[in-house]
Amino acid sequence: MRKKTLYFAIPTIAFVALLGVVRPGLTARKPAPEIKIDADDIGGVVTSSKGPEAGVWVIAETKDLPTGYRKIVVTDDQGRYVVPDLPKANYTIWVRGYGLVDSAKVQSEPGKMLNLTAVIAPSEKAAANYYPAAYWYSLLHIPPKSDFPGTGAKGNGISERIKDQGEWIEMMKTDGCEACHQLGDKATREIPSSLGAFDTSAAAWDRRIQSAQVGTTMSSRATFLGRKRVLAEYGDWSDRIKAGELPPAPPRPQGIERNVVITQWDWAGPKEYFHDEISVDRRNVNSNPNGLVYGVHEDSSDFMTVLDPNKNSFTQVAIPTQPGTPMFEPEELLEPSPYWGDEPVAISRASAHSLMMDSQGRLWTAARTRGIESPAFCKAGSTNPYAITFPIKSGSRQTNYYDPKTGKWTLVDMCASSQHLMFAEDANNTIWFSDPNNDTIGWLNTKMFDETHDAEKSQGWTTFILDTNGNGKRDDQYTEPGQPIDPTKDARIKAGFYAVSPSPVDGSIWGTVLGFPGAVVRLAPGSDPGKTALAEIYELPWNNPKAPVQGFSPRGMDIDRNGVIWTVLASGHFASFDRRKCTGPLNGPKATGQQCPEGWTLYRTPGPSFKGVDERIGSADTNYYNWVDQFDTFGLGKNVPIATANGTDALEALDPKTGKFTILRVPYPMGFFAKSMDGRIDDPNTGWKGKGLWSTFATRTPWHLEGGKGTTSKAVKFQLRPDPLAN
Repeated sequence: MRKKTLYFAIPTIAFVALLGVVRPGLTARKPAPEIKIDADDIGGVVTSSKGPEAGVWVIAETKDLPTGYRKIVVTDDQGRYVVPDLPKANYTIWVRGYGLVDSAKVQSEPGKMLNLTAVIAPSEKAAANYYPAAYWYSLLHIPPKSDFPGTGAKGNGISERIKDQGEWIEMMKTDGCEACHQLGDKATREIPSSLGAFDTSAAAWDRRIQSAQVGTTMSSRATFLGRKRVLAEYGDWSDRIKAGELPPAPPRPQGIERNVVITQWDWAGPKEYFHDEISVDRRNVNSNPNGLVYGVHEDSSDFMTVLDPNKNSFTQVAIPTQPGTPMFEPEELLEPSPYWGDEPVAISRASAHSLMMDSQGRLWTAARTRGIESPAFCKAGSTNPYAITFPIKSGSRQTNYYDPKTGKWTLVDMCASSQHLMFAEDANNTIWFSDPNNDTIGWLNTKMFDETHDAEKSQGWTTFILDTNGNGKRDDQYTEPGQPIDPTKDARIKAGFYAVSPSPVDGSIWGTVLGFPGAVVRLAPGSDPGKTALAEIYELPWNNPKAPVQGFSPRGMDIDRNGVIWTVLASGHFASFDRRKCTGPLNGPKATGQQCPEGWTLYRTPGPSFKGVDERIGSADTNYYNWVDQFDTFGLGKNVPIATANGTDALEALDPKTGKFTILRVPYPMGFFAKSMDGRIDDPNTGWKGKGLWSTFATRTPWHLEGGKGTTSKAVKFQLRPDPLAN
């Protein structure tokens, strides 16, 4: 039975429209029709001293439910809004938007109309406090092309190892600083007094990057790039911001972006960050309808968090490891954290990095189950056929699975290490595992493991061999990485996958190779993968005069139903690679990376560019990972690629036909930084309400989020309604 619908006319706005009072840059509006709300909605109109406010956010937040909950919508072109489907509770509601400062917070409840008064920012500086981090990060000075290659600490301060400006940008972003957290948010663009007193901002940055358990990693990255120049550039950046330099203003949501509904739930604790979440078997987006959502915490804790979006609550399930498994992060600190002092807050041993749901609703993770020493069947001297071909002495992560029906974990010992994992669409329900730090790729036949519980029998691994002699098969003789190509032999390459994705078209396995310029690799397993698997490598076309496009350094990756690869680049692009477009030979002595520049198409992502850098490669935003909505779980269509926009608090959905992006921005709390997403159809018969994308705040430093220390990560659901007033 349909809930009672309430109708409200908005005569004030109609009167304003009839008078022709419009905001600059907008056309005159037709008189506003009635706003319709149900008993579980809140609706109204947002106006400021300048009239109706279009493309601003209305935020409804409550703490009355078992966990913190908020829903966020965007006003239409006449300033109208409807916040739909709110659980019964008392809500704090306010307006946020670019060009504004936050409005006064007012109280209301579902079923009520609530007109809101937006507040025009009194200055550009006040307005800029609400801009996403990348806009502030764009003020960072990038050394000019003429400074590369670096001349060392006694020269220009850039390491001699850094040969290209693109390499510097790569490390300033996805493969360096912003692999873990935003740069440009308030917590990083300013130097906190709790850090101490320093003679220069460069000295303050030198102390800052030695903080907490990751201080060793941050400090070593700076040294790798050229510590002297890194500290000088970041110190200069902080000084200019302190002196009043302001970033460019971002655009307000436009068009279909105003139809987005965002729902958030607090989950986990203030010291825990998420790496990945999962809500569905990705091969069947109708599975787990209205079900639980799961997330894992990588290095911060040994729990899997379980969100119940129906009860608006979460629980945590402990992830087991074998006795003797060491902590993943060191307990020792180079320097205390400005937030947590000497306390080691990353205490995980399992370090569950990623997870996937299988057809039985079980949760498989890439996680440590033991110490680094591999079992005997992985090593040299074993009779295991894979170990005979390529023995493995040690590994970082293995795999395990949790069955919600029984509440039990099963640990699976693996030889090849894991970081990301993905199910193939095959009869064996094979999981493929990526590992960027080694020369192998591993897999597990889960059907066989369920039948036998024999880890050794159910798994396999292979290294990456190119068919450089062009005979169409993998030979026993091959050159080793770093050796010259021998046209009479095959060639083994170092190509540990970061992202991994089996193709639904031909069963090949694709992955990204980090670095500069980086690459994607295709692996054709063959009949006996340990002996027959052949690889093809396709580097990003950088400084290639034959290439129609230029870009570098992939990280995340996914594949569409046509077998087209989609990956995000540190050069500020969303890129596709279509092997079908290749015109030259895909094997032989010249097929070693740059043989198919014509297969690449690059789309410059939205957002600002670094100062003084070619805007085609100088995006200040960072795109960590991406996903393809193969089955239209969101509403933009099938095979729509969606990237994380980690510096702009957003996801970015691309229409490949037009090259245009739809920005799904999370305005509150500032600091949305996703590393994964998936989509689920809960009910195909209920339109937009039965669909949604799921993600999470995945920054390693939730204490950097708006709200500061004590703020927790959020589960985030995105929905796309047909118009901004649909309920």
